[in-house]
Amino acid sequence: MKILHTSDWHLGHTLYNYDRTDEQRDMLAQIREIVERHKPDLFLLCGDVYHTSQPSAAVQKLFSDAITEIRNANPDMTIVVTAGNHDSGSRHEIFRTPWQSMGVHCIGTLKPDTPDDHIIEIPGKGFVVAVPYCHERNLPEGFFQTLLDRAAELNSGGLPVVMMAHTTVAGCDFSGHDHATDLMVGGIDTLDISQLGDGYDYLALGHIHHAQFVHTGKHNVRYSGTPLPVSFDENYPHSVSMVEIDAHGSRSKVETIDISNPHPLVTLPAEGFAEWEDAKRMLSEFPADIPAYIRLNVATADFLPVDALAEATAAAEGKECRLCHINVRRRASAQSDREILTVQEFQAADPLDIARRYAEECDITLDDDICRLFNEVARMVNDE
Repeated sequence: MKILHTSDWHLGHTLYNYDRTDEQRDMLAQIREIVERHKPDLFLLCGDVYHTSQPSAAVQKLFSDAITEIRNANPDMTIVVTAGNHDSGSRHEIFRTPWQSMGVHCIGTLKPDTPDDHIIEIPGKGFVVAVPYCHERNLPEGFFQTLLDRAAELNSGGLPVVMMAHTTVAGCDFSGHDHATDLMVGGIDTLDISQLGDGYDYLALGHIHHAQFVHTGKHNVRYSGTPLPVSFDENYPHSVSMVEIDAHGSRSKVETIDISNPHPLVTLPAEGFAEWEDAKRMLSEFPADIPAYIRLNVATADFLPVDALAEATAAAEGKECRLCHINVRRRASAQSDREILTVQEFQAADPLDIARRYAEECDITLDDDICRLFNEVARMVNDE
């Protein structure tokens, strides 16, 4: 069975108020061309289809048009789409019946009483165990294993079994994500790989934006990553994964297929932070014909000039690039070993990091249980 594994499209995402529809259309066109060229049997979209739970009508049309074109590029292919934490699970379910008539299976919510609703058979090819995002407190104990055991009962022919989920797995590389820790990434608590059960030949994951195999000892647990960067810190290649599995119990073979971005996200300087005058010079020297988004990383012992944004805007005038953000890092004062945060840095910091800094000053140790409780409370506050 040949599988195209992708996730985290984040359709409708804007970057510092810049509309990204053209980039997203280009990304979707590249994916359609990959489907047309490679002819996979199965197409997996593992959550975070949209960037918000209430996408506009135009963004929903962008998705439905794309799925229709992808389906037409390979009519014999089965498509399975699950909801992520950015999506509305109930919205995924609304058009489930008409989508299914086209060979597109949209799974938005957990159905513990009807596990067969999560299992899709690809006749003569294999089985998909599709699990949408669900908050940990609402996830029935042993649910993943229950589904895999049911798939094993149905799989009398020894066909490949693929499971898809949208979650954080311990040991993943979450670089590029804001407010991420080993305990939680993007509001989702970390799960140990053992909690996702046994019996799959390939675990197709969504949520983490960096494409990777997770080092769990199983060699078949993979994040496809997002095909289009969502933040400047995602400074790594973006792609989809083409997976081949011969039979149940055999090792999967994976090919990474890069997705190019016509509007790259560029940080100046590429590494570290520069003085304000040097950062302005880099922006002035940036090629005028590259339609990139630009972030300036600036280090200062004090504050930027009051007209810094106007100066940077003037330096980019006449260029195809779009100035998005001036990212300021304050250097610690020689008179104090205590780190001082700017308002911008404080707003961008992970609340748990702020709590840890305060605890250190008070000579208090925050153990893992306290950190989990803190994250739970912080999430509840954000939800409210």
